[in-house]
Amino acid sequence: MNLDIFAAHESNVRRYARSFPTVFTKARGATIWDEMGKEYIDFLVGSGALNYGHNNPDIVGPAIEYLSGGNILLSLDMYTAAKRDFIEAFVDSILKPRGLSYKIQFPGPTGTNANEAALALARKYTGRSTVMAFTNAFHGMSLGSLAVSGSASTRNLGGVARQDVIRVPYENYPNPAFDSASYIDYLLEDPGSGIEKPAAIILETIQAEGGMNTASPAWLAEIQRICRKHSVVLIVDDIQAGAGRTGDFFSFESAKIEPDIVCLSKSLSGSGNPLSVVLIRPDMDIWNPGEHSGTFRGNNLAFVTATAMCKMWSNKQFTAGVERTGLKLQEHLDHLLEKYPTIIEQKRGRGLMTGLKFRSRDVVGRVHDLAFKNGLLIESSGPNRDVIKVLPPITIAHTELDHAIAILDHAVQEQS
Repeated sequence: MNLDIFAAHESNVRRYARSFPTVFTKARGATIWDEMGKEYIDFLVGSGALNYGHNNPDIVGPAIEYLSGGNILLSLDMYTAAKRDFIEAFVDSILKPRGLSYKIQFPGPTGTNANEAALALARKYTGRSTVMAFTNAFHGMSLGSLAVSGSASTRNLGGVARQDVIRVPYENYPNPAFDSASYIDYLLEDPGSGIEKPAAIILETIQAEGGMNTASPAWLAEIQRICRKHSVVLIVDDIQAGAGRTGDFFSFESAKIEPDIVCLSKSLSGSGNPLSVVLIRPDMDIWNPGEHSGTFRGNNLAFVTATAMCKMWSNKQFTAGVERTGLKLQEHLDHLLEKYPTIIEQKRGRGLMTGLKFRSRDVVGRVHDLAFKNGLLIESSGPNRDVIKVLPPITIAHTELDHAIAILDHAVQEQS
């Protein structure tokens, strides 16, 4: 297995390759293989971009048929049959059953493109420049998204000042006794706070890169109430937590809120093909034609696979299976927490978007390495990299899930 060519020619910025030093070749469902034939269960899933597993036949099948038919692949924002089919499936299978009504913007292929568009629209709509963002947030790698992210290491990238951002505490920050929602309300109410009314509040319902910090339904509902009280746009960045990851399609469904703007990407295409959308409250869609643009808005192959993904959510057997798998995963993690209280501090997350907070960053590193050696891909997150993210495909077979947890259990046990 030759890795020298990567070290010789690929930039030093590569990250995951250093964590998983092998050459991968094939993948199906929850399993990927390297060129030596070794098998791994994937709890990384493209950092949340492969919720439906690798090469899901129900999703990839229509793409193969589309590719073989000489159909259009890139269309800017022109009308195509593939885009029409996606819009119809998204409205009929995702929005209407949830009582939601949004205009759909196709900003560019990635999550950070969606967040940049959402921030720009909120500022245009309100005429205000500042945005309120949370501790430990992560919203992407372009400058506007970096500005509203919480990590110092990411905010300092780019070499330019990040202005017009008001940093506020997320739920349970710095501790559960602090009522961050009331604090935000007070800041916006008090003329002596020195805080200008922001254009928007942007949040993740689960802060994946921030350490799997999870907002409660009550806190999310209170943030929405505060936004409406003060005429502030509520943006939910559902890029990693959305598209089925928490068990519901949108991560905010359990809170029964209706954000003004929702950003989706990562697993939206269902296939790993880049696709993002911005869902906009209809009266807020005040863009002028061509005012926001992007060459790769018309990724028609992604429209095809996203259409197939959306239709899966109209299948009650599928949604019931996702719910059962989420419950089974939670039971597994509860057992690990109970079994290793001196090593694991806390379980975090919801549904199939979960994590384990360890008491030592060094232990996390060793668990990661041993799990990889034994055939499980996992990654760490959080400002101190002391949280292991547990992100199996939402379609994983229970036997595979059991096997993967057994590998993780063994890796933790070796640290005791």
